Amino acid sequence: MKSIQKMVLHGGTGQIGKAIINYYRNKVQEIIVFTRGVSRNENNVHFLNWNGKSLNQYKDLLEDTDVIINLVGKNVNCRYTEANKKEIFDSRTDSIIALSEVFQKLNNPPKIWIQSASATIYRHSEDKPMTEINSEIGEGFSVEVCKKWEATFNSETIQFPTLRKVILRTSIVMSKNDGAFPRLKTMTKYGLGGKQGNGLQMVSWIHDEDVIGIIDFIIQNDSINGVINCTAPTPLTNIDFMKSLRKSMGIKIGLPASKLLLEIGALFIGTETELILKSRWVIPERLNKLGYQFKYPTIEKAFKNLTN
Repeated sequence: MKSIQKMVLHGGTGQIGKAIINYYRNKVQEIIVFTRGVSRNENNVHFLNWNGKSLNQYKDLLEDTDVIINLVGKNVNCRYTEANKKEIFDSRTDSIIALSEVFQKLNNPPKIWIQSASATIYRHSEDKPMTEINSEIGEGFSVEVCKKWEATFNSETIQFPTLRKVILRTSIVMSKNDGAFPRLKTMTKYGLGGKQGNGLQMVSWIHDEDVIGIIDFIIQNDSINGVINCTAPTPLTNIDFMKSLRKSMGIKIGLPASKLLLEIGALFIGTETELILKSRWVIPERLNKLGYQFKYPTIEKAFKNLTN
């Protein structure tokens, strides 16, 4: 196993960041986490406050970093107001620019930069799967965010020819205590776990333990760079996804939610129906070819773990 002395997480206090810290805290000598929260130390994990624009004050601490993982980005689970749209764009691009700016001043810049991105970049697809090699980019606000996100990363890192760069196009992440799953579980518990919309939209998903497994797989394999679809190999329709969740919970009844009902509900809770109704049919072709072994390859296995 490759030894990692120093890992830097930019935006490491969210759903994935917490999982990364828990996995690596006893495997890495030092973890630096940039956060908008207060600076503090938890043994070998150092949380450092940043102002959202610059990291220059931490230049010396970034020397000799082995791995940088950038997870920064305002949660898209909100209404797409003009103010929220701007923050969604700026939070993603500003973090990349800040890292690139400080890296230029280092004597020994990072060896690997793993950049968070989203599988939402692909078009709504009910007719065929999207892979890294064979796919079509979609259109609309969320896709434009993804395009600008990746374009900024590619343009800002072109000046680092020896840096290994990986873009993780991640699907819906399933975690026991955070993200989408606890909300879905609560809905299903109270009989609202039926199909959403017409139920034919494809759901691409991944267990959070496999997200960490994939990140470690990338770190350990020097030949991996470029775009990686970070998603389980078995996407399924929304109908089957919700049916499997009900079965795993022992719930027989699941009332469906029409598109109109979802739009009304989204307005009340301050989100957008696209997060539920867009068909994301994404396959991790490169991971399959590279030989990554999924711990949770099927939704049945994932739900069995998540509901226990």
